[in-house]
Amino acid sequence: MTLDATPAVSRDFGRATTMIGAFSRRVVVAPLPKWTVDGRAVTLLVAFAGAVVVRAALAGPSGARSVSAGLTFAAVLAALTVACRAKPRLSPRIIAIGIGVGAVLVAPAALHLGVRASLPAGAFPTWALLTAVVAGAEEAFLRGALFDAVQRRHSADAAIVVGAVAFAALHVPLYGWHVLPLDFAVGLVLGATRLVAGTWTAPAIAHIGADFAGWWLL
Repeated sequence: MTLDATPAVSRDFGRATTMIGAFSRRVVVAPLPKWTVDGRAVTLLVAFAGAVVVRAALAGPSGARSVSAGLTFAAVLAALTVACRAKPRLSPRIIAIGIGVGAVLVAPAALHLGVRASLPAGAFPTWALLTAVVAGAEEAFLRGALFDAVQRRHSADAAIVVGAVAFAALHVPLYGWHVLPLDFAVGLVLGATRLVAGTWTAPAIAHIGADFAGWWLL
């Protein structure tokens, strides 16, 4: 007696076809979370680009020396940071990390250039105040609000890179394209500092400290 296996094979084939079809629809329809566009991050980047353009327009030939342009830029970044609730945090560990990273950023210039012979010390307090406000606002936004938005949707690595690109780009209208590689590298270091410390306050301390040292070295 011969058994006909055709009905069983047909059923198995039909079941397999149904499963493959369902899997294909799931793969095609379901988006890949890693590559979805994050509306908040895009909005922050657009607002940041607008703030950079406004600063460059207000500064004109004065560039980074323009007090009004710098303060306007800092005010916009601070407002965005507050809106995103990227609050500062302080502790002895965070302060130590910030000071240590700042020293690392300054070390190459200090070893290569040394302290300048003529120091315009009288102008330093006003410049230092403006620098602290602007650099602090930059870090609050880039390593605070923007970092959190990108990390939430993608990863910490992506947040570090995006922040570094934005950090490098913001200096181009003020100093020229030649600063892009160095500022990108510094941005990576500040982003890594944010990741290690867990707050934007540490890279802010490092950034401000390095800028202060730059007054005497560059």
